Amino acid sequence: MRITALAGGVGGARFLRGLIAAAPAAEITVIGNVGDDMTMHGLRICPDLDTVMYTLGGGIHEGQGWGRAGETFGVADELKAYGVGPDWFTLGDKDIATHLVRTRMLGAGYPLSAVTEALCTRWELPVRLLPATDERVETHVVVDDADAPGGRRAVHFQEYWVKMHAPDAHAIVSVGVEDAKPAPGVLEAIGEADVIVLPPSNPVVSVGTILAIPGLRQAVADAAAPVVGLSPIVGGGPVRGMADKVLAAVGVEVSAAAVARHYGADLLDGWLVDADADSAAVAQVEAAGIACRAVPLLMSSPEATRAMAQAALDLAAELAGPAAGPEA
Repeated sequence: MRITALAGGVGGARFLRGLIAAAPAAEITVIGNVGDDMTMHGLRICPDLDTVMYTLGGGIHEGQGWGRAGETFGVADELKAYGVGPDWFTLGDKDIATHLVRTRMLGAGYPLSAVTEALCTRWELPVRLLPATDERVETHVVVDDADAPGGRRAVHFQEYWVKMHAPDAHAIVSVGVEDAKPAPGVLEAIGEADVIVLPPSNPVVSVGTILAIPGLRQAVADAAAPVVGLSPIVGGGPVRGMADKVLAAVGVEVSAAAVARHYGADLLDGWLVDADADSAAVAQVEAAGIACRAVPLLMSSPEATRAMAQAALDLAAELAGPAAGPEA
């Protein structure tokens, strides 16, 4: 079985561990979000790609869900002593090594996809991790600012989330997306998949940014494989993160059914909602032309996460029918 997943950071990475456990023999390709990427201290940082890499490679800080386990902050302390900011985004020493290698390779002319492959070799990942694009695409968020012209300004997503702690947002802008194209291997991974999964990642700034790359949403919509998503909204709110704020910014109600409709029946074949909090949404989603099932959707343990992934694969198999591909 060939599975392709479109994933963001923490939630996507944790779900992928369950997917690997549910389908240990499958060939899994992960198309990662690059909209959170930024340059700081001259280093190119790819938070979502790195979170997937560290999580599946066994190097993640489990308590945080991001950053390296056993991290130290000697460089950050020295930068603070020199009075060099910003102080709201702290890079750990081990993490800096990743960014140094990436920045050096990018500077030598290697595309981000080749750099990501090289970095993943060190971690011996059980999946193939591809950036959605080799081009620079950055998510910016329009927020209130009384001192700015018109009373609003656009800030990089990392500043919005890490520094500002996600105030109300008025618009989401993917800078550079119009000129981007899918990275090598991305369209092939979609077209050759037996199952396409949208993990419970942020539907606007994670999966939404991936789908905004020209040609990518259409490739998913046109794929022969069933496309199954898992709701990141449980009981009218995000399990973690700021999906409620960014959904409001794009005019989407914060509910499991509304996110399914936001993706659309042209893209989604199946959708999973939480059995305890959102079983009433099943009829709403199916009225929109999307098959829907209610299952537990809290990643409270490895077993629960595996069960979530298995439910997505089961729904995909049901949608594919008796002509579905080989078992995982």
